[in-house]
Amino acid sequence: MNIPNIITLLRIAATPFAVWLILENNLMWAFWVFVAAGISDALDGFIAKRFNMETELGKYLDPLADKALLVSVYVSLGIEGYLPNWLVIMVVFRDVFIVGGALLFETMTHSLTMQPLMISKVNTTLQIVLAAAVMASVGYGIDLAQALDAVVILTAMATVLSGLSYAVVWIRRWSQLEDDQ
Repeated sequence: MNIPNIITLLRIAATPFAVWLILENNLMWAFWVFVAAGISDALDGFIAKRFNMETELGKYLDPLADKALLVSVYVSLGIEGYLPNWLVIMVVFRDVFIVGGALLFETMTHSLTMQPLMISKVNTTLQIVLAAAVMASVGYGIDLAQALDAVVILTAMATVLSGLSYAVVWIRRWSQLEDDQ
């Protein structure tokens, strides 16, 4: 267990705390826990790459920590009425679809290689910006209603495009594997 993996585990451990803060309507502190988690994500990646500390465990833990935090925050913000339920359902379904699709592809082909797609990176960025903006808006009483509405729409579009893009990639790979046989 190295320093980047410990930082990632701390990010995972911060997830229930962020959820609790949201459910207790303490969005100012939830915002700062979310920001600290984001900083820890950048920090563990920097340390792992800079000091040649990348591990197989870290390759799985890091995205797991990111997804656990984002999905948990989205569900909590949805439960509390800060995000529209339809968007929360889309975000959670997309992640379940991608993880389920990846597991199915690996089970069937034993040849899964996952590379994040550019639309997926855009989607994750929009999801993070939206969650942080909602928590900051509510926690600090800043009126961002119009901006938040626009980011909700952009996030929804990116979520759908990202999920569909992964489906297309898997279908193409599957077809290529069948053609090779």
